[in-house]
Amino acid sequence: MKLGLRSVSAWLFGTGVFGVWVDFVVGSAHRPVGHLAGKRLFMSKSKIAAVDNRKRRWVPLLMAVGLSGCSSYYGQLAVGQLELLRQREPIAAIIDNPQSDPLLRQRLTLALQARGFASRALALPDNRSYRVYAELQRPYVMWNLFVAEEFSVAQQTQCFPIAGCVGYRGYYQQGRARGAAALLQAEGYDTLVAGVPAYSTLGWFDDPLLSSMLRWDDDRLAGLIFHELAHQRLYVTDDTAFNESYASFVEREGLRQWRASRGLPPSSDALRDQYADLSRLALATRERLAALYASGLSEPEMRAAKAAEFMRMRQAYRRLRDGPWNGDDRFDRWIAQPLNNASLVPFGLYDQWVSAFAALFEQVGGDWPRFHAQVAALGRLPADERKRQLEALR
Repeated sequence: MKLGLRSVSAWLFGTGVFGVWVDFVVGSAHRPVGHLAGKRLFMSKSKIAAVDNRKRRWVPLLMAVGLSGCSSYYGQLAVGQLELLRQREPIAAIIDNPQSDPLLRQRLTLALQARGFASRALALPDNRSYRVYAELQRPYVMWNLFVAEEFSVAQQTQCFPIAGCVGYRGYYQQGRARGAAALLQAEGYDTLVAGVPAYSTLGWFDDPLLSSMLRWDDDRLAGLIFHELAHQRLYVTDDTAFNESYASFVEREGLRQWRASRGLPPSSDALRDQYADLSRLALATRERLAALYASGLSEPEMRAAKAAEFMRMRQAYRRLRDGPWNGDDRFDRWIAQPLNNASLVPFGLYDQWVSAFAALFEQVGGDWPRFHAQVAALGRLPADERKRQLEALR
């Protein structure tokens, strides 16, 4: 799809492209912290400038699209991005205000410390991103819509000039996402709507720390900041697995170093290990379904076999939960939802090359600037050569 107006933020980035999938899958694994969840805690009288000075030339275009087509897909993205810019407040001002909620001040103080560590120790961008705050009054900043055909595990992509092609569309309102999903379901497509706690505009705007990010514990909050800043540091068009694996490695290693700097032991790997188990289960299911859809069976036969495969997946999940996981039910909500091809699309995107980046980090002796430079060099390679070198590292 092409638009005549090429400089619209929502169209350029696909807003929501870089949200964190694991948060949706985990569901109840990270519970809201204290009484922050769902509560309006503070709103200063003096808002930060509605837009960043160096990006002012883009705002009339955002407004033009937003005002001329609020009901359109790109219109709602433009309006949603402008609203985020309008809501931003300096975190330092909130912390210094004695009327601010004490728990909010505590969480934001920690967030600023993690933000400073990201630039100082991890060589991530040093700008105003995540030094400003936006209160959303909703659990997620966006909802991403994943789509697949009834008899295909291939993702349906949406393409944007800067972000390239990605496997989902972002919506600022859950109702819009679900409405779009319903229309596609009526046409026979499989769909999944997933909440997104944060995303990056790749440094084009000063991304705010969002109230949706404060729903998670201290480690997850710091990790999200590292992850999203990594997207600002480096982004390769049309290679979601590369981008997300790089950001996921920066998040994991950054969090390990962040905890060590505060005299804390490494965090538990239980959640990561369990998610890896679930991911392997989902990927194995996807492979079997791909073989099924290429088998030449009739549609009624494939439909019945497809349902059987998802039943098999649920049974395997229960064996994991009741066996190696010792009854830990943190993924129950996800496995209990209606499962389809779209449910399997996001798996593998966030961790496909994490081990390769870990090996590269070790090769450069844990030197973050050298690591980022080496990753950037990989990003400049043709896609096939980049994949070959990543395979050799893994």
